[in-house]
Amino acid sequence: MALEFQEVGEASPKNSFSNPWGKEITGPSTTDYFPSASSKTNSHKKSQNKSVIPKIVSPFHSKRAETKSGSTGNDNASPNGDHRSFTDLPSALVSEILRRLDAKELGIVSCVSTLLHSLASDHQGWKDFYCNRWGPPLGLNASPVSGFPNQKSWKELFVEREFRSNSFVGRFSIDALHGHTEAVRAVFLLQPAKLIFTGGYDSVIRMWDMEEGLSVAVSRPLGCTIRAIAADSELLVAGGTDAFLQCWRAIEGNPHLFDITGSTMNQNYDFRLWGHEGPITCLALDSSRIYSGSWDMSIRVWDRAKLKCLRTLRHGDWVWALAPRGGTIASTAGKDVYVWDIEHGVPISVISSAHVGNAHSLTRSHLGDLLFTGGEDGVIHMFEIVENCDDEDIRPAATWIPHTGPVHSLAFEFPWLVSSSSDGRLALIDVRKLLKSSQCSLTRQCFRVKQSAPDVVEPPQRMLHGFGCNLFSVDIGADRIICGGEEGVVRVWNFSQALEIEKRVQALRSIRQENRMRRRKAQIEMNGNTGRTDQCSVAAKRNQLNGDRNGVWHSKRGVSGKLKA
Repeated sequence: MALEFQEVGEASPKNSFSNPWGKEITGPSTTDYFPSASSKTNSHKKSQNKSVIPKIVSPFHSKRAETKSGSTGNDNASPNGDHRSFTDLPSALVSEILRRLDAKELGIVSCVSTLLHSLASDHQGWKDFYCNRWGPPLGLNASPVSGFPNQKSWKELFVEREFRSNSFVGRFSIDALHGHTEAVRAVFLLQPAKLIFTGGYDSVIRMWDMEEGLSVAVSRPLGCTIRAIAADSELLVAGGTDAFLQCWRAIEGNPHLFDITGSTMNQNYDFRLWGHEGPITCLALDSSRIYSGSWDMSIRVWDRAKLKCLRTLRHGDWVWALAPRGGTIASTAGKDVYVWDIEHGVPISVISSAHVGNAHSLTRSHLGDLLFTGGEDGVIHMFEIVENCDDEDIRPAATWIPHTGPVHSLAFEFPWLVSSSSDGRLALIDVRKLLKSSQCSLTRQCFRVKQSAPDVVEPPQRMLHGFGCNLFSVDIGADRIICGGEEGVVRVWNFSQALEIEKRVQALRSIRQENRMRRRKAQIEMNGNTGRTDQCSVAAKRNQLNGDRNGVWHSKRGVSGKLKA
C-alpha cells in the first residue's frame, strides 16, 4: 500500500509523479514555479480552500494512474525520454570523480553494477593507493603491465598487500640465524630478492636466504664495526667505524644479486667511497643517490652513477639517523630533528629537543608526511610534516612509551611501526586508527592525523619479548620482522602463515559449533519423542530408591532394638 496526497477540489493526474519505491505523491504544477499575474492575486484565496488529505491507495492503482497520465515521473529521464546515468558522463570526468574517492569508497563503487565494477577495477587510482602506501614494487617485472593475462592488476596488488598487512596480529614462527661471533649492529631486509643482510662487531657482512634461513655468503673482514646497511636490487652499501662506504653492484645472472665474498676483485662491482671523517651511523638509497650520515656531524649525498659527493649537510651534533623521501631528507642529530631540502641544502623544518636525550632512531612514511622518532628516553613520537608549516607549530601528533630503555631502531611498513630497544623487546604499533584519508592535490591523496589530545599516550598493539637485552637494529617487510642485538643472533619473525592458520582455526571452530548444534538438536528431538517414557522410568527409579532406603532404615532400627534388648 502507498500514500497518495490529493488536494480537495484541485487534484489532477498531471500533478502526480512516482518515485522509485512505487509511491504516488502529489507534486506541484508548473504554475507553482512560474507564477503569472492572475495567480498572484488569487493565491491567498486558493491557499485557504486547499487541504492535503492522505489517501491510502494500492500499488496497482498507482501504476494505472501512471499509465493513464502518460508520464513515468523519473527524475533521471531526459526530455526525449532517454534515461541518464553516471556512466553517460565523459570518460575524463568519470575518471576525475573516481580519483577523488579513497580505496574503501572505490571498492564500494565497484560493487554497484557490472559497468561500474569494470570502471573502478581498472581505474588508475589503485596504482596511486599502492604507491602512496608502499612505493612502486621493487624488482624486475614487478609492475603490472596491461596485455598479459597472468599479470596482476593494480587493484589485485593493493588488495593482496592490504590483506597481508593484517598478518602481524596473527600467529608467527621464529627462526634464529647463528653465524656472527659478536653483537649484530645492523640488519636489512630486501624482500623482493628474499635476502637478509646483517653486520656487526665481527666486521663482516653476512647474506642470508629469507625463506630457508641459511647463510648464503660471507664478506671478507672489512676491518671495522658495521653500523649501517642499505640495499636495493642494484646496489648494496655498508658503513662502519672506519668512515668509508663499502659498495657492491649487482651482477647480472647471479641468483643472489651480489658477490660479497671478494672473489671477482672487479672495481666495477666492489668499490669504496671516502669522504667522512667519523664513524658512519646510517645509510639510505634511492634511484639516483646514496645518503650517508656520520658522527662527523654531517650527511653526504652521493651520485650513484658518478660516485661523487654532490652535497654535504652540516649539523650541530652527531647524526644518528636519516630518512630521504622525494626532494627532502629527515635526520636526527643530538636531541633535534631536521627536515632538509636536498636541492638547496637548507633545513626546511627543525624540531628542537624532540626527546630527553639523544634521538637515536627515525623513519618516515613513503610520502614523507608522517615522521616517527625514537629517543634515549624510551619514547616514540609521530610528527605530521605539512608544507608551509612553522617550526613552532610542529608538535607530536601521537606518542607511545612502550619501552623502558632507549629506542635504538625504528622501521615502518604501512600501517605497522616496529621498534627495538635496549630492554630486549619489540613493539608493534598500528597507525591506521590515527589517520584519515585526505585529498592533498588534484592527483594525489595522502593521510592526515585525526585531531586528538597531544598529551594522550597511545598503547602499542603488540609486544614481542623474551629475548636478550640491547636489540640494536630492526627491519620489517610484508610478512617478516628481522632483529639483531647484543647476543649476536639474528631472529626472524615469520608471519606468512598467520592468515592461513587463522582461516583453519576459524574453520575448525565453525565445524565444532555445527556439530554441537546438531547434537543439541538431536537431544531435543529425542527428549520430545520419549518424554513420557523417560518420566515414568525416572519415577519408577525414584520409588525404587526410596523403597530401598526405607528398608535399610527399618532394618537398622530393628538391629539397634535387638542390641538394646
